[in-house]
Amino acid sequence: MYKLKLVALGYDVSTANDGASALHVIEHAKPDLILLDIKLPHLPGNEVLKRVRDTDWGQSIKCIVLTNISKDEAPNDFRFLGVERYVVKVHYTPTQVMEIIQEVLQT
Repeated sequence: MYKLKLVALGYDVSTANDGASALHVIEHAKPDLILLDIKLPHLPGNEVLKRVRDTDWGQSIKCIVLTNISKDEAPNDFRFLGVERYVVKVHYTPTQVMEIIQEVLQT
């Protein structure tokens, strides 16, 4: 759903279905923004972001955690990995999530 909305707004979007694929996509696309869930098959979101942040090119990529896991239940290392926003999906409409994405990309 978010991919369709972002493409309709003119953004170039790449997607991945698991953490290992996400690392590959991020490395090749070098995106401006990562929308990252915590629970991913093969490699959790915090480990994906840690590996991205461990690279020179990955330190400046903005990241929004978009998940249904509360902040209290999230891995603690997200606090140290440079996350711009932490969004619990059930608390936001898709339109609100799109507004957050556009806000983060403009900063």
